[in-house]
Amino acid sequence: MDQSPRRFPIKYIIAGVVIAALAYVGYTALDNSSVEYTNVERAEQLGKTVQIVGTWVKEQGSSYDAPSNTFRFTMKDDKGKVIPVELIGAKPNNFEIAISVVAKGRVENGVFKASSVLTKCPSKYEGQPAEAMPKS
Repeated sequence: MDQSPRRFPIKYIIAGVVIAALAYVGYTALDNSSVEYTNVERAEQLGKTVQIVGTWVKEQGSSYDAPSNTFRFTMKDDKGKVIPVELIGAKPNNFEIAISVVAKGRVENGVFKASSVLTKCPSKYEGQPAEAMPKS
């Protein structure tokens, strides 16, 4: 009778490692895809990627620097706090007529470095009488 210790099959070890790796990849992908909406003050405290909803401070203007492909403007959040925003890329469509902007990025040295800026434009049906709206 053979009394040698029973060996755990290598295929189970490999399967366990693969499952653990897939679980880790899934967790990190989910964690990175959920970006918190917050205000300027909290974004400064967190130091991670967040989304801020606010408005463009038109009095401070906006600018686009072609050589560095950088669009700059100042935004104000719902608490009234303002922050300069830098977006690597062109000015978003309809930026001048937007009623609000959503900037996704992180605060670095007092500047919100945006990876994307979305605009919310006024509805073309806003302010029109009900009979002027399309029937559904």
